[in-house]
Amino acid sequence: MSAVTTTEAAVTVAPAKDTPQVRRRRRLSPGRRLPAARLAGPVLLLALWAAASAAGQLDPAAIPAPWTVVRTGAHLWTDGTLPTDILTSLQRAATGFVIGLVAGVVLALASGLSRTGEALIDGTVNLNRAIPTLGLIPLFILWLGIGETFKVAIIAIVVYIPIYLNTHAALSGIDHRFVELAEVQGLSRFAFVRQIVVPGALPGFFVGLRLGVTGSWLGLVVLEQINATSGLGYMMFQAQNYGQSDVILVGLVVYGVFGLVSDSAVRLIERRVLSWRRTLSS
Repeated sequence: MSAVTTTEAAVTVAPAKDTPQVRRRRRLSPGRRLPAARLAGPVLLLALWAAASAAGQLDPAAIPAPWTVVRTGAHLWTDGTLPTDILTSLQRAATGFVIGLVAGVVLALASGLSRTGEALIDGTVNLNRAIPTLGLIPLFILWLGIGETFKVAIIAIVVYIPIYLNTHAALSGIDHRFVELAEVQGLSRFAFVRQIVVPGALPGFFVGLRLGVTGSWLGLVVLEQINATSGLGYMMFQAQNYGQSDVILVGLVVYGVFGLVSDSAVRLIERRVLSWRRTLSS
């Protein structure tokens, strides 16, 4: 009797070996980050530019070949023109960026943490956002003169608006349950800001910071063509008058490199500061 039972048990268990294995879980994430992946697009664009120039598909007077632009850049660097213009542009962009950064963060905190501040600040900033910033140039020239001050002021406005908007949106999006928890725990105002407000606002702040960095370079291109005697924009404006497209491309390449490097630096800082987050990009 026991032998029959054992045989039946064996027969019953045996088919389980033929059942298909559990399917492997489908991976929906983008996958592992590729090294230097963000350089693939610019390198591909450069390769297409070089190939089209070598094949004679581009007019050299309108779009010079990459090697022509490199030779022109080397010549401008050797005679001292390019280093001077780069240093001047960096000083203008850095000064306006720092002022805009401080203004955007301070205004966002004042508006996001106080109903009175929100009533006084948020509507004014959104009104400023609705006005084209470059359209303020004639008015700022009348107020501040034609020198460096109005250029720095315009760059600061271009920078502070995205920083304010994104930081304020992040502050407004903090879950109210965290506020209630902080009240139950008896946190002081300073501890509440340090432990809850700042971590909650950092993702939005970094988004605004990246937009502000890019905006500072975009504004600088236009401003340096207005009554300037140095800077990359001035160099490009002078090259336009003499039909030197290779010099113009040198300026554009330098602007692009600065923009890419500064954006990558902000991304790196963001990844380090927000290493506790688990997102698709990480």
